[in-house]
Amino acid sequence: MTRAIKILTDSSVQLTPAEIEKYNITIIPLSVELEGKQYIDGETITRPELVEYLRRGILPKTSQPALGRFLDLYEQLTADGSEVLAIMMADFLSGTYKTAVAAAEMVDGKVTVINSKSTDRGMAFQVIAAAQDIAAGKSMDEIKAHLTDIWHRTQIDVLVDNLDALVAGGRISKVAGALTKIINIKVIVRVNNDGLGIYAKGRGRKLFLKHTKEIAEMHQDNQIQALSLSNVATDPEFLQRIKDNVLVNNVNKDIPYLAELTSPIIMTHTGMNAVGLITLAEKPEKHE
Repeated sequence: MTRAIKILTDSSVQLTPAEIEKYNITIIPLSVELEGKQYIDGETITRPELVEYLRRGILPKTSQPALGRFLDLYEQLTADGSEVLAIMMADFLSGTYKTAVAAAEMVDGKVTVINSKSTDRGMAFQVIAAAQDIAAGKSMDEIKAHLTDIWHRTQIDVLVDNLDALVAGGRISKVAGALTKIINIKVIVRVNNDGLGIYAKGRGRKLFLKHTKEIAEMHQDNQIQALSLSNVATDPEFLQRIKDNVLVNNVNKDIPYLAELTSPIIMTHTGMNAVGLITLAEKPEKHE
């Protein structure tokens, strides 16, 4: 008899409440520290609440789930003999994946941990694909191969409007941050095979709009199947312009689309008005 497989993922994922319920997804929350106090993502702080802290110039620190929390969830989920598939955010973004692996080696139940090499809606594409594969009765090897295929077809570009969070996180110096603010420099960060890289930089939001047109050109022969504009309280009109530009060459413009607040963990690193431009294409993308 084939054992049941249950899915666990972390709270950096961008799933709708309906998707979480439909696919019976268990989410392990990450934490943020604000003014010396710890908050649990989705439990003691919401996404809109964290936005208000950012508006006041209060930048949080992040922390991964404790080993014990993984152990407790693994034991609960495997208690009835089920297997667990844990799909975690990229290891270069957080230590969550390594903690998940360490905990998996300490429990009696069978746990498979996947490094999604992604986050937010990019990771959600994998979680949903895995859930659909489980429902179809596919094997773990088949599911893992499918998740690799999904990763190859996913692209994540982060349009960083405010560099304060990058300065606070030590990704750029305070001097460079002050200078770029004066001359209104924006940056685009791309999630690559093994990390984050500055893809482009320029003055003003025209950089972002130019980039969206380039994305449309890149997908003229590789149609976009799903689009997400996860954001940090970005104005709806600008999000609509991004969507329209990105999908201008898509034959089917009525594709799955989300434009929701990203998780507190991602907000911490990207800052106010950032946009995660996340696409799932028909064919593999280039992950340099």
